[in-house]
Amino acid sequence: MSTTEPTWYYENFEHSGSAIGFRVTGKLDEVQSEFQKIEIWDTTDWGKLMVIDGAIMLTTRDNFLYHEMMAHPVLFTHSNPKRVVIIGGGDCGTLREVLKHKEVEHAVQVDIDEQVTRMAEKYFPELCESNHDPRAELLFDDGIAYMKNVAEGTVDVIIVDSTDPVGPAEGLFNEAFYVSCIRALRNGGILVQQSESPLVHIGLMKAMRHHMTAAGFADTRTLPFPQPCYPTGWWSCTLARKGSELAGFRERGAQSKSFATRYYNVDVHRAALVQPEFMREAFGD
Repeated sequence: MSTTEPTWYYENFEHSGSAIGFRVTGKLDEVQSEFQKIEIWDTTDWGKLMVIDGAIMLTTRDNFLYHEMMAHPVLFTHSNPKRVVIIGGGDCGTLREVLKHKEVEHAVQVDIDEQVTRMAEKYFPELCESNHDPRAELLFDDGIAYMKNVAEGTVDVIIVDSTDPVGPAEGLFNEAFYVSCIRALRNGGILVQQSESPLVHIGLMKAMRHHMTAAGFADTRTLPFPQPCYPTGWWSCTLARKGSELAGFRERGAQSKSFATRYYNVDVHRAALVQPEFMREAFGD
């Protein structure tokens, strides 16, 4: 579908009483997969726009914020992350960031919907440039079932790069899923999961952290970061460690990293660990 004049694509957020919009010139593609409807729009200022079931997933212009914060803080917090599992992440941007870390020996990405990856390969090829790295393995399967079957104590880092906790992703936000994650992790291993907006989803974040603790994780920490295309423009990820506290990170490694980033650096990581007052009150950190 194309338009003769730019128009606006809006996503309304009933929960927060707000909306986010992008000026678009037309729809480039649409696929109804077995699981969800995936749309690609062209915008005047933000590059390509991916929408799944009416929810904005990413834009060319700002996706680096999310992908870098989902990958680098957790990998620089772990002492030696060799084996990584990504649940979701079908656009492959998080996988690309993970494989910038040379110590990672194997990264498997498990997304239930192959069509998300195929659309990303076509319209966001820059995110998929590491898909053929020999350390990468792409599986199109149910991530919940996959984690139940991972050999015990064989994973260093689990990254849950999912959509909102509805539809196919709903089962990724409960204690049963976290139990399977903690079983798969080695001692000292870390789970990180996207945890929505601190401004409007604080209840969900508290519930996630409660379920993580109930599943057996020793410590949790939520890191906020900007994300203009998501509700309120402010997003977060939550880390949970097996067997020990989340005390600090490998600052020297982050300072001397051998790869380029656009947002993440050692100072950004330090700053993300500083909790706003309302989050301290909510979580007791």
